[in-house]
Parts: sequence; C-alpha cells; structure tokens
Amino acid sequence: MTEVVAALIWDQDKFMICQRPAHKARGLLWEFVGGKVEIGETKEQALIRECQEELAITLDVGEVFMDVIHEYPDLTVHLTLFHATIREGIPQKLEHNNIRWIAVNEIDQCAFYPADEEILRRLKDAY
Repeated sequence: MTEVVAALIWDQDKFMICQRPAHKARGLLWEFVGGKVEIGETKEQALIRECQEELAITLDVGEVFMDVIHEYPDLTVHLTLFHATIREGIPQKLEHNNIRWIAVNEIDQCAFYPADEEILRRLKDAY
C-alpha cells in the first residue's frame, strides 16, 4: 500500500484544489495538493516537502481531517488528509495544470481524483 498525504487548505470559505498535469496518471483531474510519503519521513514532513516542491509554499500542518483507503487498478493508496494553513508563500503552478479555490457548493463542478470522493462527501456534510 502506498502512503499518500494531502492538505485541506482553507482561505475563508474556499479551499484549494489542484489540477493534475495532463501527462500524469489520471491527468487533468482535480485533487488536494500532496503526494507520496518517502522512506524516513513522517506524514507531516512529506506534506510540507510536497507543498514546497509543487506550489512553493510553506505549510503549518494541523490535525487529520480524515483517512481514506482507495484501490485503483494499478495501486492501493492510504490517503491522509490534513488541515493545513499557508505559513509562507503564494501558491504557484510548478507541477499542476491549474490551481483553484472553491466553495463546498462548487465541488460538483469539478472532476476529482477518485480517492478524494469520500473526502468530498464528508466536506459537503460538514460544511
């Protein structure tokens, strides 16, 4: 199983989503920023590193919002989504096709990464 981390970053009533590059697996789908945990890293360290690499921002990582296990045809991921805030920097598209801030009522307007579907249902229920 692949350990993956992601960030739920709010700006008032909107949260950040990122669109995967067209050339990657499940390209052009929307997702929460994050990535794989490398050997020797904590989940929090991995999330901070991924956000620096992908968006040029420094995060403060908070509590876990939720965990999801999702099986794709080619891999199984254990996704941990953390509440996080931007401590430093302005998000830049270093790896993603696009970045958006959306309200919970706009979720259905975007095609999301399959592992995020359960998280999105919980967001709709919670907010």
